[in-house]
Amino acid sequence: MPWSEEITDRIREETHFGGRRLKCFAERPANVNALFAEAVQNHGSAEALVGGDSRLSFTALESEVAALAAGLCNNGIGAGERVAMLVGNRCEFVVVLLAVFRVGAIAVPVNIREQTPELAYILNHCGAALLIHDREIEPKLPAPEALDHLKIRYSIGGETALAKDYANLAAAAGTEYTAPVEEEQVAIILYTSGTTGLPKGAMLTHFNLVHSCMHFQYCMDLGAGERSLLVVPASHVTGVVAILLTMLRVAGCTVILPFFEAREVIEIISTENITHTVMVPAMYNLCLLRCKLDEYDLSAWRIGGFGGAPMPVPTIHALSKELPDLSLINAYGSTEATSPATVLPIATASLHTDSVGIAVPCADIRIVDENGQNLPDGEHGELWIGGPMMVPGYWNNPEKTRSEFDQGYWKSGDIGSRDEQGYIRLHDRRKDMIIRGGYNIYSAEIENVVTAIEGVIECAVIGRPDRVLGEKTEVIVYAQEMPITTELVIEYCSSHLADYKVPDYVTVVAEPLPRNANGKVIKTALRKHT
Repeated sequence: MPWSEEITDRIREETHFGGRRLKCFAERPANVNALFAEAVQNHGSAEALVGGDSRLSFTALESEVAALAAGLCNNGIGAGERVAMLVGNRCEFVVVLLAVFRVGAIAVPVNIREQTPELAYILNHCGAALLIHDREIEPKLPAPEALDHLKIRYSIGGETALAKDYANLAAAAGTEYTAPVEEEQVAIILYTSGTTGLPKGAMLTHFNLVHSCMHFQYCMDLGAGERSLLVVPASHVTGVVAILLTMLRVAGCTVILPFFEAREVIEIISTENITHTVMVPAMYNLCLLRCKLDEYDLSAWRIGGFGGAPMPVPTIHALSKELPDLSLINAYGSTEATSPATVLPIATASLHTDSVGIAVPCADIRIVDENGQNLPDGEHGELWIGGPMMVPGYWNNPEKTRSEFDQGYWKSGDIGSRDEQGYIRLHDRRKDMIIRGGYNIYSAEIENVVTAIEGVIECAVIGRPDRVLGEKTEVIVYAQEMPITTELVIEYCSSHLADYKVPDYVTVVAEPLPRNANGKVIKTALRKHT
């Protein structure tokens, strides 16, 4: 199903990034600074941010951004400089981000859960000149002698032995500090999770960011007055693009929570009249398990975006029963795709619960064989993704840029297929495919089945070496509220899967599965402990 003509009529072909021919939105903000300026000009008195005790209108947010941009300039930060941000979910994250853009510098948001070795690598690799961090994070920050380029540190929450007080960074905004910014200029460096090696710094340009925000706007039918909840990390591509910058694009408000707790999330959705969320499926599942939704006024909640894992069908049915006006929308993407590559259209979401949707309007998705040749509809192959939202490469890493990109297409490593209507289904990560007795087993297929068992919050399937079959399958299940037994999982899988796909081993755990700082399950860690 194609997107509506109202959307496709906005698209034209252009040349970018040294010769790439791309479908682009013809009318778009020139950069993120212009995107924010439009919201300030047209909706200045509307609420832009809510977090803690703060409530900022767009006009008030603009004042804080202007003052901080002046302060950055007074500290010698200008075009192309990297400003590292170890800032949790709070209003200051948005102020810093926009101030960095204002002076033409590059923001490097880093997850506050990263540990000292990873922080040292990222800060040195990106060559950060200035670091802004939450005060409580300082004990795990690298020592000054371990950082080659860092000149200045500011601490949100008060001065420390190594950092100046963030409150003193802002300067009187008597001078205009908006630097000229080209749309192909790098705006953000986001470091990927590094589950198979050192993290890579994806270069998100203003051009990428603007197109991704517009994709969310059109594909989720978002407009002025939306109220979104930020409970995923602001430093992740979902938090910064799908929520924060998208809400600026549509002049919506973002309500910020520092951490996920199911009851608090539902209470905030009710009291703040939240219309839009983007969370991982486990968060929706926990809201169902831990809250009586009928005790809250959730009538404003219209869009429930999700990604990163399949949404269990029982969760979809339970949410549809409890909240019939909530549209659950799968959005598949990555850091390299500046978030969305596919979105499940609202009108057909309930009919394609096994799909991640169709390519967003400006995307070009190929499904290819091992030789990079296009495969016909229905065939399983690797997804190669192109379009104006695809980053031009990795910061200071030409080798990985060459190996993971091909003529503007990013090699996702995901195995998927596309049907005749354009709906894409994911089957597995290429590296997670299990070969059992000569049969290819996609771990995601088993995970989809197991997560459908009532009481299962999340699970992961891994391969275990076997002398006879080569590999056997193990499913690690995180469950709460009700007992989940090995026998129950085996019996359920036996009735839903071919016999060779039924897990050979089942491990039930009472704690969430291990995840890296970007929220991805670390299967290498699971394999080490089996």
